[in-house]
Amino acid sequence: MDPIIKLTLLLLFFRIACASTVEKNFEHCETVVKNWASSALHQGINKDKHTLQDLLFFLHVPRTGGRSYYHCFLKKLYPSSQECPRSYDKLRFDPRKEKCRLLATHDDYSMMEKLPKERTSVVTIVRNPVDRVFSSYEFSVEVAARFLVHPDLASATKMSKRLRAKKAGVSTLDIWPWKYLVPWMRADLFARRHARRQKGSSEDKIDSPYDMKDILMPLQEFIDDPIVRDIVHNGATFQIAGLTNNSYLDESHEIRHCVREYKSLGQHVLRVAKTRLDAMLYVGLTAEHKESATMFANVVGSQVISQLRDANFSTGTLADNQSANSSSLHLDSELESNVDQNNSTLDEKALQDEDEAKRKNMTVTELIEVYEGCISSLLKTQSRRRFASLKRISPANFSKEARRHVSDAVLQEIRTLNYLDVDLFKYAQEIFAMRQVQLMGNLDMKDGSETKLDRARAFELWRIPLLVMLFILLLVLFLLANARRRVSKVKV
Repeated sequence: MDPIIKLTLLLLFFRIACASTVEKNFEHCETVVKNWASSALHQGINKDKHTLQDLLFFLHVPRTGGRSYYHCFLKKLYPSSQECPRSYDKLRFDPRKEKCRLLATHDDYSMMEKLPKERTSVVTIVRNPVDRVFSSYEFSVEVAARFLVHPDLASATKMSKRLRAKKAGVSTLDIWPWKYLVPWMRADLFARRHARRQKGSSEDKIDSPYDMKDILMPLQEFIDDPIVRDIVHNGATFQIAGLTNNSYLDESHEIRHCVREYKSLGQHVLRVAKTRLDAMLYVGLTAEHKESATMFANVVGSQVISQLRDANFSTGTLADNQSANSSSLHLDSELESNVDQNNSTLDEKALQDEDEAKRKNMTVTELIEVYEGCISSLLKTQSRRRFASLKRISPANFSKEARRHVSDAVLQEIRTLNYLDVDLFKYAQEIFAMRQVQLMGNLDMKDGSETKLDRARAFELWRIPLLVMLFILLLVLFLLANARRRVSKVKV
């Protein structure tokens, strides 16, 4: 047989074999994803999405502003004794813990497998995917840059491990997804700094902090890296679907792989995420900050306050609260000063009792005021820390203005890579708009009911004096009538 014909037949056979393999792989992936989606749509959904249940699960999607909600809303509403141990790189949550009513964590929705589903309400915040990718990049750089105080990567890694071993608290390096992104970015920053020192100070002057390759990883390189494709891109969808690389589901890795290989299968994951989003007690939007905070206070905050008023807190609960707060405060204070332990404990106990009373008597309006004051202070602290960190990679300095100068091609690539999150974000906007209308209607009805109640109360208050006055008037008329009769008899 002619060698050319042989080669042609071999190539044809190879193409058929490859096509057959691809088809089989797709069929396998389709079966895996569809089976999971079918099961997921009928599990872990609380049908009563308007009532706060016994346990509140705050599903914190990274870089959506969840830290502000945790510190300035949830920590103001829930005593420490009612907060569940949070889970980061391993499961530490014990649903049997008494009075465990708040779980705030970066865990994905697969955590619901460990929770009493019918007694759990879920809340989350969703952000524009492009902004969330920018923020993930900037935060990874910011935290990694803190380690540049050390002479080299080995020294930074050694010191980091030593400090984490000493502290009982949780480091950023313990939290998903930063436990993957920060060490990776840290190694990159040290490598680029070493290269600069080897080369000398002949750096190209580039205005954009997102393209300073001599100093830090360019944004383009970041979004194209396999680590980011697995963890950051479509991260909100996979987290709400319960399929991150931090998932408790064994099949999560395979499903993510299938969706990356065959984009059309992502629609099954998206459908599950949308269904779960719709069933949540509250869905906030990072960009609609003020409106989201107001909704959270009225929808979630009001019900937490109501639960606190109805609950009977035992002295044991207060003791637990004191112990929990004491341990967390000790971590912060031990680096600053050594105070008398007895006086400290007494002061903390008094503060906790005062906080307990404030929680029970707090109104929604007061909660919003507390939140606004808290977040103002928190943002100032974060800004100072960010400034100090970015000084180590000067002149790189991230800002909203600098983001506007990123090329349209890069922005479009981010949208394309996050096609599931783009769709989910639009759906979250629809949910938010619809619930805003519902909330305004409920508040109007409440105001109307309160007005009617006030009128009824006013009538009740005035009814007794009116009856007394009417009785006196009738008595006077009766006496006058009798007096006239007597006068008439005397004349006769």
